[in-house]
Amino acid sequence: MSNLRHLAMTAAFALSSLGLSLTNAAAQTRQETLRIVTGGTINTLDPTLLNATRDSFGLSINTYDRLVSFTRKRVNGNWVFDLHKLRGELAESFEVSPDGLKITFKLRPGVTFHDGTPVTVEDVKWSLDRAVLAKSGAAPQLATGSLTKPEQFAIVDDRTVTVTLDKPDQLALANLATYFARVINRKVALQHAAPDDPWANEWLKDNLAGSGAYIVETFKPGEHVILKRNDAWKNGLDGKLPFFKRVIIQTVPEAATRASLVERGDADISIDLAASDVIALQKGGKVKVVSNPQINAFTYIAFNTQKPPFDNLKLRQAVAAALPYKDMLEAAIYGRGAPLFGSSWAGTPPTQDFPQALPLKTDPAVARKLMAESGVAPFKTSISFSTANAGVAEPLSALVKEALAPIGIDIEIRKLADAQLATVATSKSYDLITETTSAMLPSTDYFFRIFFQGASRWNLGNWTNREIVELSAKARFEPDKAAYDQLARKMIALEAAELPVIPLWQANQEAVMAKSVAGYTYWYHRQIDFRDLVRE
Repeated sequence: MSNLRHLAMTAAFALSSLGLSLTNAAAQTRQETLRIVTGGTINTLDPTLLNATRDSFGLSINTYDRLVSFTRKRVNGNWVFDLHKLRGELAESFEVSPDGLKITFKLRPGVTFHDGTPVTVEDVKWSLDRAVLAKSGAAPQLATGSLTKPEQFAIVDDRTVTVTLDKPDQLALANLATYFARVINRKVALQHAAPDDPWANEWLKDNLAGSGAYIVETFKPGEHVILKRNDAWKNGLDGKLPFFKRVIIQTVPEAATRASLVERGDADISIDLAASDVIALQKGGKVKVVSNPQINAFTYIAFNTQKPPFDNLKLRQAVAAALPYKDMLEAAIYGRGAPLFGSSWAGTPPTQDFPQALPLKTDPAVARKLMAESGVAPFKTSISFSTANAGVAEPLSALVKEALAPIGIDIEIRKLADAQLATVATSKSYDLITETTSAMLPSTDYFFRIFFQGASRWNLGNWTNREIVELSAKARFEPDKAAYDQLARKMIALEAAELPVIPLWQANQEAVMAKSVAGYTYWYHRQIDFRDLVRE
């Protein structure tokens, strides 16, 4: 028996054993059980922990509720979350004041936590206070929507809470739909608080106090999680319960093994398979593949614009003209993504959305001309990437090295451990760097606030541009859509003109699933929302 087949059978046995361990007179049928295999791990039940994994984010969406949730829309036939259209989750209704400075939420009547106790406005107030005060990842994220202090959250009556803002922030309401703004059972959490842990951070790491659609039955960090449906849940679209009554999430580190489990029907869905495996599975015809470009993520090459010679615009333009974009896309991700190159616009971009395709094209003659105009003599430099991203970055970097040699740039390829790359990126000691990054909320001002300014690790090109700072700050608080769109286009045009960062593509998220599973949605957290899925 081959090692791969042995691994697949072992993983299948593990999944089967998890299901069998639940068998009793009331056990749900295979039809009603969703089996997920992932290469990641769920390391905590608290998604706001600074070391929480992305898989933990997805779990939280299904086990906790928030005041509001994003809706979803069809894009190219697939379901994708809609940043600009929200619905009530714990809130029966919500209203934004005409000046954008107050959001009023009316709670649904009769909503309960998993232990059967009512969800109250006091729970909402305490949870939002905790989000902005406790030491976690929640406070910096909510601050991107101007949610920063407890005084902003007020109880009006036994069903009404308000959120007030100093300025009408574009992303205030959107942030309240994220897993950082989950509503916690205050009384249960406080039973486990301590003088040095007033927000029960330690207890909530491994315990739930939520009202969400699913209840955790078994949690083994790094191994598996078993959930059952909360049949008292009323907060779904039109009040409907999710289809699946039980969900099993199993960590299976080997991508090929995950692929085999889905193909054989031992698992229902996986979203982190290797592109080569996805292609093979599609050709095999036994599974369904839902491919969505990751609209809030992009792969890029960034220059250290504060470090000569990359402070020279002509040089950056020469590099951009030399790059073999189509070859890089094919070599790195088998062409499975949305290109962010090859557009033909000049001056003003066609839309206000970022990322979008820039007017970047491979033209060796133009590259040589721009290199000559830069006045930079032939030189040696390097491109850095993380070992964790080597599958994509290594073939990409090899093509960069090959393409830049004819214009006098000798590239050393530096493959660094994750921690080392983070240090290099933070200290700005790189020359060129390639990574894939994401913003939780795909709003143009949000991208430019995070990735194109400031002294943080996430100023991708170490770029300093006063106009970008001013435009993004203005756009953040601009309530008029037409005015916002104009500001967004200006920011995109500046990035395209100055090229601190060369966006390359938005790789597809490939959700591979049994043909009987439907309803998959691409969400901002890039994880599976079990509540969407059905078996047909």
